[in-house]
Amino acid sequence: MSQTPELPVERSVPTSADVARLAGVSRATVSYVLNNTASVRISEATRLRVRAAAEELGYVPHAAARSLRAGRTRTVLLPTAHLPLGPLPGPFSDEFQRALRRLDYTVVQYGSLGLEGDEAARAWAELRPVAVVCLGDAEPTAHGVEVLKRSGARAVVTLGPHIVEGAHALVMDQRAVGGCAAAHLIRRGRRAVGVVVPEEAALRPTAGARLEGAFAAADGTGARIVPLTMAYEEESAAVLAARWRALGLDGVYAYDDEYAMLLMRALQDEGVDIPGETAVIGAGDLLLGRLLRPRLSTVSIDLVSGRRLAELVDRVVREPATRPERHELMAVGPVQRESS
Repeated sequence: MSQTPELPVERSVPTSADVARLAGVSRATVSYVLNNTASVRISEATRLRVRAAAEELGYVPHAAARSLRAGRTRTVLLPTAHLPLGPLPGPFSDEFQRALRRLDYTVVQYGSLGLEGDEAARAWAELRPVAVVCLGDAEPTAHGVEVLKRSGARAVVTLGPHIVEGAHALVMDQRAVGGCAAAHLIRRGRRAVGVVVPEEAALRPTAGARLEGAFAAADGTGARIVPLTMAYEEESAAVLAARWRALGLDGVYAYDDEYAMLLMRALQDEGVDIPGETAVIGAGDLLLGRLLRPRLSTVSIDLVSGRRLAELVDRVVREPATRPERHELMAVGPVQRESS
């Protein structure tokens, strides 16, 4: 005789009232403790009892309900089409997110692949973030900034060479990196300089700006700049190296240290002397580049701390009437080693 299996009983979601009963305190006290309200004095023993009760019941505060009471969320939205976060180095973005968390913000990374302009801004606004930090490959228009602000965003920060009306701007001009690398090679007497442009779609905006900077550095010097397409794979580097002497280049800026190391190995396999025949420079100053032979010349990229960026976001959230500001995010400089 078959029996209908019993369905599992759905457990009720614990509430702050449940926590209050178990801890023997009021719901207000539960709220003060779990939301880290600094303006109300509560004994450490009570705080420990409330947290223990919440842990036992599996209770967490409801973010949407808290936002309704406060009139705004504590969500900082980081829209980007690609991970890791746009052009930001991993340690910088990690520090930035940790600093925001310490300031009691919830950080949400929003995959924005395929979203542009006003469409992107409307999609971000649906989440009602208190701040939006655009990381260079997904950028709102001036109208999009207004849409975000009308939806409750107190701070809109953009990262890139373009200034968007109404938004605070973090200027990370990648042209400076390419210009620094090309200028270094030209100062070292190189007059036919290749510039590697990665095939990878995620890197095209940054690579295009760096190439533009190289052209600007060569202007009026008599040196020529030759764009070179290369993918980040051994086969692509080998194909480029095989036709190197036919290109007639005596220097190359290889986008960054990783591409530079890949290309330098391929050139050495082809018997190209570095730096005798061709000087090589990368960007980013990776430790591994110092361990190569010859040691890799590079462009150092010094960023302001992620903590300072988080503090800027927090200040604008607290003072939304602050006029849009422009902040330089990085400084660059050549590091000469054996490869150039």
